[in-house]
Amino acid sequence: MHATTADTPPPDPRRPKRRGIELVLLFAAVLISVCGYIDVGLTRHDSVPADAASYGAGLALLALLAHLAVRFRAPYADPLLLPIAVLLNGVGLVLIYRLDLETRHDTAAPTQLIWSTCGVGLFIVVVVLLRDHRVLRSYAYLSVATALALMIAPILFPAVNGAKIWIRLDGFSIQPGEFAKVLLAVFFAAYLAANHHALSYTGRRIRRLQLPTMRALAPILAIWLVSVGVLVLERDLGTSLLFFGLFIIMLYVATGRGSWVTIGMLMAGFGAFMVGHLEPHVRSRVEDWLHPFASIAAGQGPSQVAQSLFAFAAGGILGTGLGLGHSVLIGFAVKSDFILATAGEELGLAGLCALFLLYGLMVARGYSAGLALRDSFGRLLAVGLASILAIQVFVIAGGVMGLIPLTGMAMPFLAQGGSSLVTNWVIVALLIRLSDSARRPRPDLVEPGVVAPVVETAS
Repeated sequence: MHATTADTPPPDPRRPKRRGIELVLLFAAVLISVCGYIDVGLTRHDSVPADAASYGAGLALLALLAHLAVRFRAPYADPLLLPIAVLLNGVGLVLIYRLDLETRHDTAAPTQLIWSTCGVGLFIVVVVLLRDHRVLRSYAYLSVATALALMIAPILFPAVNGAKIWIRLDGFSIQPGEFAKVLLAVFFAAYLAANHHALSYTGRRIRRLQLPTMRALAPILAIWLVSVGVLVLERDLGTSLLFFGLFIIMLYVATGRGSWVTIGMLMAGFGAFMVGHLEPHVRSRVEDWLHPFASIAAGQGPSQVAQSLFAFAAGGILGTGLGLGHSVLIGFAVKSDFILATAGEELGLAGLCALFLLYGLMVARGYSAGLALRDSFGRLLAVGLASILAIQVFVIAGGVMGLIPLTGMAMPFLAQGGSSLVTNWVIVALLIRLSDSARRPRPDLVEPGVVAPVVETAS
């Protein structure tokens, strides 16, 4: 007997690429979106919209270009991620177009289609140029520095609707915090992957709680505190909650210790209590949540939250039908914060469940890619990116439905908002790259510094 050192573990069984399935699902996603667009036109004007053909051709072209990028650069990627993103984006365009018919002074669908093109374009750039996700690990501190700069920049500009989260110049507006969340996910993944042992097994133990050394926890805790502190100054409660949830989830995944979840919940509760009592903008939203019908009793008419609840109630199980609802009465945020109320009223509980299933499936496929990856950075990054989508959906849906206070975020892919839409397409592109690495048959993801196994062979 003699021992030989294997350079790599044995190859995985060959897996199908499933690009044909992806193409069929993309066709179905485009078809559903175009049918919804036509249905709105028939309902409102008894005629097919004049631009239905161009809308369908544009959406189909974007989907085809994205598919070709995945087919040639990430052939083993998950076949469900791209079709789900295209379908959600298409449904969002339909809902925005439907609301545009009620607000002719403010048409957002054409602008949203332009942002969709930008998002798909950036999706293609990421898929084509980022050949190995591990490259991002080298840019961890550059990522966090850029993220902090993006979050600080809106402080220099006037507040919009009570929050300083926008940069507006000559009619052009951008929300930098949307891009910062991806950069922070990269930093958290890189730092936790490099220090997970120190965070998990060193430090002081208090009963069942293992506290890491401050030397290991201080850098990432400082970055998180600065991030949340800046967002509190900007009165951006939604993004603060998103970053906090992302931090706790990734810390739990890196250490495997459930005590971090308990600590995180206690910290979140204390922080929400303090901000809710000290910040008037946040306190007013808490009051609207606790007493959504108080403005009606006071003779001031229904608030946005109350109108949203009325819309959900009117929708029932199957909805009123596209174009037949009255959610436009919610007001200025109907195309952004409250677009889910339009879906609930006109598509009903059945339509809402379908949307939530699509989001759930996208998040689940992201987690699945993370579980299949062999490198800790990739696992943490996949979990972090999928968690961003999950937290956003929970926070927004909960606020619109009256389960938690409203936070003012945008529903991924559905709501009006260029910064949010482009960022979500980047998240999907990174998940595509991660899932391709996870499903590839050749073992090309052995972690740096890991000693290859010793294989015994007969002499």
